[in-house]
Amino acid sequence: MSPVGPLLLATFLFCAGVYGIIARRNAVLVLLSVELMLNAVNINLVTFQNLIFPDDPAVTGQMFALFIIGVAAAEVGVGLAIVFNMFRNRASVDVDDADLMRW
Repeated sequence: MSPVGPLLLATFLFCAGVYGIIARRNAVLVLLSVELMLNAVNINLVTFQNLIFPDDPAVTGQMFALFIIGVAAAEVGVGLAIVFNMFRNRASVDVDDADLMRW
């Protein structure tokens, strides 16, 4: 199997995530963009693991990908708690208003 397809998909997902972080002001969409970037990393891990070690019984790339999925789930939980707190205090989830939360 050629790694070109999965690597192009991962590149597209990562670039879409970077654009979402730079261009968006909504905190929920910024969290979604971070998730896109983490999924691109997962695709790269599994692709390179299958490319470099095709007969490896340890499947380390897939184990790292599962670890990243767990970390991403924890990140979403903490991020959504922060977003809910922002909305409750400011009635807005605008990222530019996040610095007002400290006062």
